[in-house]
Amino acid sequence: MRQHTSPDDWREANRARWDERVALHTASDFYDQERFRRVRDVLRDFEIAEVGDVTGRSLLHLQCHFGQDTLSWAHRGAARVVGLDFSEPAVEAARELAAELGYASDRAAFVAADVYDAAEAVPDAAYDIVYTGIGALNWLPDLERWADTAASLVAPGGFLYLAEFHPLCDALDDETGSRIVHDYFSRDAWVGETPGSYTDFGAPTVNNRSVEWQHPLGDVVSALAGAGLRIDFLHEHDMTMFQRFTALRRDRDGYHRFGPDRPRIPLMYSLKASRTG
Repeated sequence: MRQHTSPDDWREANRARWDERVALHTASDFYDQERFRRVRDVLRDFEIAEVGDVTGRSLLHLQCHFGQDTLSWAHRGAARVVGLDFSEPAVEAARELAAELGYASDRAAFVAADVYDAAEAVPDAAYDIVYTGIGALNWLPDLERWADTAASLVAPGGFLYLAEFHPLCDALDDETGSRIVHDYFSRDAWVGETPGSYTDFGAPTVNNRSVEWQHPLGDVVSALAGAGLRIDFLHEHDMTMFQRFTALRRDRDGYHRFGPDRPRIPLMYSLKASRTG
């Protein structure tokens, strides 16, 4: 697997960007913290079905942001959840939210660390479920290192579950999502200077530099298989979480899809990979 190019400041730039946006996100209608405090669950229906019953199991959430998804799994019965994120403000916000919801640190813990350092940073040697995704892999240049780290934290008999935006979308034009305009197999970093955030595109922000990478689907599957996990399934989905292309329309279930006049393409994918021994 050919290595991605990486500017020397990629980690510092991305951390500064995410640190600044934590306050924007926790105050936004997009994340709606007040509603979350009431319902305590923001997981997507396909994730719930594919992960299955988590009652009594331990779960590690890599790249957890400020913990809404992590705490949703606790609400669904996980015996212990641990969230890890490289943004200290995000982790502090997650700890505050967990305390508000009545979770002690032995039930819901949050750790500030780089995902590549997760094996040394998290409190337990392994977890029944390692959960990640929804806009996580694009911030990582080295997919094999990520897969090795994540796989090392899956307990025997446990599994990794990943839900992500489909990399095909990165090759399409932003307006219609119908034309191939970018190289699907590119290993070059995308360096941007976009102010605001997906929760408020007009928000005034200072730390706007971002460095991202695209990862073809075959690279993701191969990295996890190479790390010793067995691929149980790979599902591709015709919907996404937001209006990635202006041609998408929001359906009654809250997902965005192309209209019936358009051929369907995969907009998200999910996979489960198990440790059998």
